[in-house]
Amino acid sequence: MNGPRHATIGDVAKLAGVSVATVSRVMNAHPAVKPETLERVRDAAAQLDYVPSSAARSLSLGRTHTVALLMPDLSNPMFQQVLRGANRAAAAAGYRLLVSDSVEDPEAEADLAIEARRRSDALILCSPRMSPRDLRRVLSATEPVVLINREAEAAGVPSLVADYAEGVRILVRRLMRHGHRSFVYLSGPPRSIPNSERVQALRVLAREHEELTLSVLPCGGAIEDGYAALGPVLESGATAVLAYNDVVAFGLLGKLNEAGVAVPGDISVAGYDDIPFSRYATPPLTTISVPKEELGRHAWEEVERMLGGDRRGSTLRFPPRLVERGSTGPVPREHMPPAIAEVVNPALAWHRDDDDVAAELSVAGALLARYERRPVMPDVYSPRPYLHPLYTLAGAVLTDAGAPVHRHQHGISVAFPDVDGITYWGGRTYLEDSGPALLANHGTQMSTELVTAGAATDERLVWHGPDGAHQLSERRRISASIRDDRAGWELSWRSALTADDRDVVIASPAGSGRPDARYGGIFWRFPTVEGVTIHTADGDASAHGARSPWVALVHRDETRPWTVVLRQVGAAPVPWHVRTEGYLALCPAIAWDGPVRIARGETYEIGLDAVVLDDALTLEEIEGIAPA
Repeated sequence: MNGPRHATIGDVAKLAGVSVATVSRVMNAHPAVKPETLERVRDAAAQLDYVPSSAARSLSLGRTHTVALLMPDLSNPMFQQVLRGANRAAAAAGYRLLVSDSVEDPEAEADLAIEARRRSDALILCSPRMSPRDLRRVLSATEPVVLINREAEAAGVPSLVADYAEGVRILVRRLMRHGHRSFVYLSGPPRSIPNSERVQALRVLAREHEELTLSVLPCGGAIEDGYAALGPVLESGATAVLAYNDVVAFGLLGKLNEAGVAVPGDISVAGYDDIPFSRYATPPLTTISVPKEELGRHAWEEVERMLGGDRRGSTLRFPPRLVERGSTGPVPREHMPPAIAEVVNPALAWHRDDDDVAAELSVAGALLARYERRPVMPDVYSPRPYLHPLYTLAGAVLTDAGAPVHRHQHGISVAFPDVDGITYWGGRTYLEDSGPALLANHGTQMSTELVTAGAATDERLVWHGPDGAHQLSERRRISASIRDDRAGWELSWRSALTADDRDVVIASPAGSGRPDARYGGIFWRFPTVEGVTIHTADGDASAHGARSPWVALVHRDETRPWTVVLRQVGAAPVPWHVRTEGYLALCPAIAWDGPVRIARGETYEIGLDAVVLDDALTLEEIEGIAPA
């Protein structure tokens, strides 16, 4: 049975009373057509529902309006985003992409590239793995052609490259700031140019820093490659793993989780590319971000320029950016503590990092604390500056951030669950009669100015809701000092909150149906450790709800004991919110007895002092350093 007959160009010509050549000129927007003829042909085409043949149109114009894009692995989300950027730009210009995948087979790439170019007007080669000889042959046979993630030896071929070497340098330097000196790199496909650039950069760094150790392990670029790398990674003894890409890192994270290896508590893991899934990994993946869609978009722009007759070749370089998340953290500090006793005048000092996103407190060359001024975290965490990591002088870490239980809790921060209905705590909000719910009510504490002077930082912050509405301004001062006995150090935190525009009410979840949840204040999230004893001034067995001017936490451990004494500021102490089940955390809860109102134009001050010692003190010794 024959299908319905479609109108032909001849049918349109007959109905319009013109030649077939005239119809063709109209359909191809030829300027030499009289307006009345143009209108007559278009009316005839509309009556007949005539659709021009794209194949015939391509033959008449000498163009297919198709651009070929060849990539090594279409399953990799990195390449998918490059494709998305190129496809969107090409579609906007009336072009389509012919996509081909070499399935990581360098030997097949050359023939695939040449064949794809025969079916299209131009070629985009993304991360080609082929040999230099084959690449020269392909480039000479496929012009116009654009390269992504590889530079051409010959002139006249546009190249778009991310600075992969600089990306890995940025990542290693940041991990070194966390104390890491032993690294393992899970190497990608052998013929990957970005992989080769990273390996070379890592080896240069290892030569420049004698204290660094580096192992390069053959791996691959797929998720199963990372999953299979657990044994060699653990055998390397490294404290930080750098994966070839995020997909490999996902595989490794999955296997580490199965094996009960804590990330980043036992080992830090970082990826590369910042694909969309990275922020949703467990824990969220630290990675180097490259402008993937921009690479695709710019590749199309180079193709369009060349199709227009401009055949000049150039190289565009794109800078990488570090995205630090929960999969990396302080090194498990098993190395020697700073030799404070040998330093004549051990002085603490804050230093801002190169990107002005954090400040670091150090003494005798050792990191004591890092203050994340402009942290990268999801909106549901209620983004806010925080201290993490924080160490004793001997290197015991005393803070946690982004842990599996309540990932929105980060180190030491000012956190309130309810400020006029806005949460600066993160996570879910408790609703009476319905329970916890994830609402779009997460505020942000934005640092607007930070001044460091010796052992003190002075900062100005603005608190605003999810709609950007101003709620509070804050002046924050964090200072530190070495104790005279050099057995530890002391930290002081002061925050002055001002209601600039209107009255502000700070409340706790107790007012919405959770009588046991009266938290909110300067909140300290400790690592989950066994064997911590908690003492208060009144000697009660439970510190939760105690109206004590101080609380002491003592970790009695043979290898790394410590004591932290927390002291409230002010004449009348508020009750302590103390959590010991599931995780260890506490804060002076300012809204324990009810909401706190800050009238317009007034300031409310909160503060907390900490004595950090490398010894497990007795109650009598604690009472000797705590206020009466």
